[in-house]
Amino acid sequence: MTERQTGRINAQLLTKNILQGGVCAKNWIQTYSGNNLVKGYSKKYSVDKLCAVKELRMIGVEIAEEYERQLINSIQTHRQQRLSFKKKREEELNGRSSFESDENLAMIIGYTSGGFPYGVTHEEMEEINNGQKPE
Repeated sequence: MTERQTGRINAQLLTKNILQGGVCAKNWIQTYSGNNLVKGYSKKYSVDKLCAVKELRMIGVEIAEEYERQLINSIQTHRQQRLSFKKKREEELNGRSSFESDENLAMIIGYTSGGFPYGVTHEEMEEINNGQKPE
């Protein structure tokens, strides 16, 4: 059984427990001494914060709608930041792989101390692209 399947089974058991009265969760809530019940619950039962809000509401805990909206906005902002970072990183990687070229060289790797370029010629690049071993 994979870790993902085990996680699903644990989540199903937890949801079943909550729907049957949430005895374990209610006992845990009574002993919880932290400041943020949703955060503590999400860590204790390995669920995300939105799931924690829903499950806590199922067992009768009052959670403000405003708090849930803040969570949703926070999650969306975080998702946008990750996508932005991913795009930026991808653009940087694509930028690094582009090489200069001229009429003699398909890929200029660098320049000599005298300022002359060196690299892969157009003929060598064609051989590489065709799968042939360059001579």
